[in-house]
Amino acid sequence: MTELQFADDILDELQERNPRFHAKAYFFVLAALHSVLKSLDAPRHIAGKELACGVRSLALERFGPMARTVLGHWGIHKTEDVGDVVFALVEQGVLVKQDEDSSDDFANVFDFEEVFERDYPWEARL
Repeated sequence: MTELQFADDILDELQERNPRFHAKAYFFVLAALHSVLKSLDAPRHIAGKELACGVRSLALERFGPMARTVLGHWGIHKTEDVGDVVFALVEQGVLVKQDEDSSDDFANVFDFEEVFERDYPWEARL
């Protein structure tokens, strides 16, 4: 089995177990994790709140004013959904968690309407 076949099998299982999330949701959360890790001086465990904020930052950077729409299309409508994606990746063995990690770590980190619409940083786009 090639690495690509292995990745496809994992993605198929993720989508079978969690059909509410588009495949791109998993890749995007992993990209946000990578982005957060790259910003650190030294590698360490990333808390749920940090990762949720990383998703917010990367979505704004990549999708601008369409961030909420794109994430919503993939099934991510709130920070709790980011946690569900993360824990699906943990269940699948793609990510590992520490004993103290919980899906509650992703609860109400921020409001999507607020950060992606009402408080959208228009001045950063000029």
